Amino acid sequence: MSRLLLNLRNVPDDEADDVRALLDSNRIAFHETRPSMWGISAGAIFVTEDASIPEAKRLMAGYQEQRRISARAEYAAAVRDGTAETFWSLLRAEPGRVLLTLLAIAFLLGLVALPVYLLRG
Repeated sequence: MSRLLLNLRNVPDDEADDVRALLDSNRIAFHETRPSMWGISAGAIFVTEDASIPEAKRLMAGYQEQRRISARAEYAAAVRDGTAETFWSLLRAEPGRVLLTLLAIAFLLGLVALPVYLLRG
């Protein structure tokens, strides 16, 4: 029976390709479902043989640890270089988006506070 190894929702293409290559190089049989046309299902990678599941999970844990270390190192390098994205750099690059997001947050906070205000008065 197939077991889910990786849900592909919000997974970058390079990560999915790395997982496929990892499984192929270790001769672990898998199949993949593609995302649905309307975005209801994101697709996934399944291990097909029950005996391979522990090995696949072990390999996946090692890969994710390696990817985590790499991502943190890239972020640290970007912070050192001054190229990491900050609130102010985002505000300079996309002021309209930031303003609309802040207005939406204020509106939603107002909606949450409205019942309290109405009940007090």
